[in-house]
Amino acid sequence: MIDVPLSALEVAMVQAGARAADTLRDTTEFARRLDGLGYLRLWYAEHHHSPAIGAFPPVVLTAHAAASTSSIRLGSGGVLAPNHAPIMLAEQFGTLTALHPERIDLGIGRGPATFDEPTARALRRGAGPATDDEYRDDVAQTLRFLVDEVALGPLPEPWLLSSSTAGAALAAELGLPIAFAHHIRPDNTLAALDHYREHFSPSRWCARPRVLICVETVCAETQEEAARLAGPMDVVKAGLLKGRGDIPFPTPEEAAAHSFTPEEARALTGFRAQQAHGSPEIVDKRLTELVDVTGADELMLVTPIYALADRLRSYELVRQHVMLPAAPQLP
Repeated sequence: MIDVPLSALEVAMVQAGARAADTLRDTTEFARRLDGLGYLRLWYAEHHHSPAIGAFPPVVLTAHAAASTSSIRLGSGGVLAPNHAPIMLAEQFGTLTALHPERIDLGIGRGPATFDEPTARALRRGAGPATDDEYRDDVAQTLRFLVDEVALGPLPEPWLLSSSTAGAALAAELGLPIAFAHHIRPDNTLAALDHYREHFSPSRWCARPRVLICVETVCAETQEEAARLAGPMDVVKAGLLKGRGDIPFPTPEEAAAHSFTPEEARALTGFRAQQAHGSPEIVDKRLTELVDVTGADELMLVTPIYALADRLRSYELVRQHVMLPAAPQLP
């Protein structure tokens, strides 16, 4: 078992053939149940123009979940700075914090959140990808506007999302806690965290290096059931390996019938080996090893499972078997 807090990342996977309203209903129920299980925080990711992931703004989901829960921390994981005016991010998350003090996080990232170039350009009002300097300025301005706009009121807790050493370097420079996307770029994790800790500069936001690791976690009573539940996301990932973001999120039965190329199968096997899939005992072992190797202060679990009941069961099993003290049973 591990002694660091557990949190969750919600990517709002849209079941093939489902309506947006169905996915939003599930995200609301998911937040309520995670709150009851005692998870520390729940973040919402920004995505656009994907049949598999809902294009639901993190700030809207955060506001709705905050009104529907009582204690879990909520926020973005993250909003993508190049897609938003810094002053608007400061105003939005500052307002949320005024409404829900000590419960709001502002996780900021860089990517376009889409594989569709016209969509990426539309988000940027026709501009191309942000340069390193533009991204740094966007993050720094957002932090300044947070202080200026919110004045002496409560502030959201800012985090910088990263999947590379470059992102880790910016988090260290600005003195921000880092949320590292081990679920996206596991091969970059250790080098990036070493750079972050070595070059960290204390700030008003963070006095010492603070590391959150996001890891894909699929937990079920048996290894075989976990593999079945992970199947739909494997199909989506196989499309992403080819640069395709237009693959719908299939059912487990459809995923079981999908044929992967040998290259795709090898890539998926290698990825799973660095995440936490399996029975409670296996997931406990892998999460414990990840904390030991990275020195993480917190783990954030992302669990892209098709059915809400199965997804909630995964989080319940992890809460019962991985983190002390044991959580109450789901009703």
